[in-house]
Amino acid sequence: MPYPCSIYGIGVLANREIPGVPTSTINSVGLQITFGSLPQAINKKDFADTKPFFASDYTDDSGQPLLRFFAYPNYYRFSYSDQTEFVINGEGTEVWGRWPESLTLEDAATYLLGPVMGFVLLLRGVVCLHASAIVVGNQAIALLGTAGSGKSTTAAAFANRGYSILAEDIVTLDDRGDHFMVRPAYPCIRLWPASVVALFGTDDCLPKLTPNWNKRYLDLTQNFPRESLSLSAIYYLDTRRDEPEAPYVNALDKAGGLMSLITNTYATKLMNKDMRAREFELLTRVSHQVPLRRVTPHADPARIPELCNCIIEDFALLNPSHHEDTALHV
Repeated sequence: MPYPCSIYGIGVLANREIPGVPTSTINSVGLQITFGSLPQAINKKDFADTKPFFASDYTDDSGQPLLRFFAYPNYYRFSYSDQTEFVINGEGTEVWGRWPESLTLEDAATYLLGPVMGFVLLLRGVVCLHASAIVVGNQAIALLGTAGSGKSTTAAAFANRGYSILAEDIVTLDDRGDHFMVRPAYPCIRLWPASVVALFGTDDCLPKLTPNWNKRYLDLTQNFPRESLSLSAIYYLDTRRDEPEAPYVNALDKAGGLMSLITNTYATKLMNKDMRAREFELLTRVSHQVPLRRVTPHADPARIPELCNCIIEDFALLNPSHHEDTALHV
């Protein structure tokens, strides 16, 4: 049966349920997803003869790149070392995916909702950050940072306080000229067991993301926003420190802020020259229009609540009109 839903503000029609994404009414279909097969227009000879545009530095146990990315006329292909594959048409309006019998639809969905959808958005002209987005009042603040910096853990800590989470892993930068909008992603936060223990006490209090992986997920369905919100601040999560002053917030100068944005753009290694030029121009404007702040967390996970307080208190100073709303959650 067709499965209608919305992901990153795009009306999606899939041929199977997408784990972690509830069905919803959509006004129009902007993206069709077909699970179980690849398009007939791409043949096996194309697969064999084309060299990858990009191969990841990370490898599996046999030394093979975890991801190889191919560019064909009118198509792009994500090929993972576990034999999961996704193909995207040149307009970013159709996606096909298949995986081996040893894996599940849940396994495939982790790729779909992350790298694949990030690239779909890129094809549609939407630059994205590797970040999470929290709703404060009627505005969005982004938590930016490299892999392992604690973006998802911090977002989950905010969710535990009653804040809505607009996006996790991918934050869109919808260009509206004088401001930028963040689209609602999907109602789920993916967490490593150590993060679940730090936040909730035991790692088995949340269900597994897939049967084949030890990552867990936090269901956000009951408090998930459905509309895009204006991006009002970006907080860059810096290296954790043991110093007693942590956590604390400092302003990022425009040059440092721009560099932080550039190094934390989603799918940056898959961009061609034109995409990179558009990205740089847009991020330059983001660095001038959106407050950029550096957050230094404490190394002790028990102090994550203090980190949340620190961010909210700083945002209240940037946006005095929202002080009353933010105070309700702290």
